[in-house]
Amino acid sequence: MPSRARSRPRSLVRASRRRLLRVSAAAVAAQMAAQFALLREALAAGSLEKGVYRIRGDVRVNGTAAREGMDIKAGDVITTGAGGELVFVAGKDAFLIRPNSRVEVEGGAGALVLTGLRIVTGAVLSAFTPGEPKTIRTSTATIGIRGTGIYVHAEETRTYACTCYGEAELASVGDPAAREIVRTTHHDQPRYIMGTGAPMMLMMAPIIDHTDAELIFLESLAGRRPPFADMPGYERMRY
Repeated sequence: MPSRARSRPRSLVRASRRRLLRVSAAAVAAQMAAQFALLREALAAGSLEKGVYRIRGDVRVNGTAAREGMDIKAGDVITTGAGGELVFVAGKDAFLIRPNSRVEVEGGAGALVLTGLRIVTGAVLSAFTPGEPKTIRTSTATIGIRGTGIYVHAEETRTYACTCYGEAELASVGDPAAREIVRTTHHDQPRYIMGTGAPMMLMMAPIIDHTDAELIFLESLAGRRPPFADMPGYERMRY
């Protein structure tokens, strides 16, 4: 006699759904609270900061533990551990370095004004000064900055780049002829820049792993507001 599949009692199914909804609601509430905290911090800053602004977890500069207030200079190598995060301002550029990252600061030796970053691994959210060209390099991409908010995540075989606003020129290291100038106002054209051997060097990508609140926060440290914050209807379309 064939066995019958046992169905869960409806009361247990309803209880399971309620638990799932509670967990989802709690996760959304925690995310919203974190974003509101960033916005409050941005409003409290509101003026040009200098050097290391915030450290979380294991963060090292040239192998030594980072300290709040210290300058980040050209030639420095920044590493963050699994729970590490660093926020710093150099000149009028502001940066948030994610966990598990290794970032080399580029420019004239010891200079406080940077020409760009080399992201060996990991991810960086940057708010650059308008009108001052900078460059971000990874193993698969060279990104020319023209006063831009940009999020870059470097992996061995590809680079994710979201030009959050402003203009950037994306070029493949594996095929220098594969390049694109991206102009955006609000995360309009994220891209993957692929490594050698990929069928396409530049590919469309989703918006991942960074928020408007973080960009507003970084711009506030440099005494600015991101342009999207003043767009008509922004309150309805932000994420």
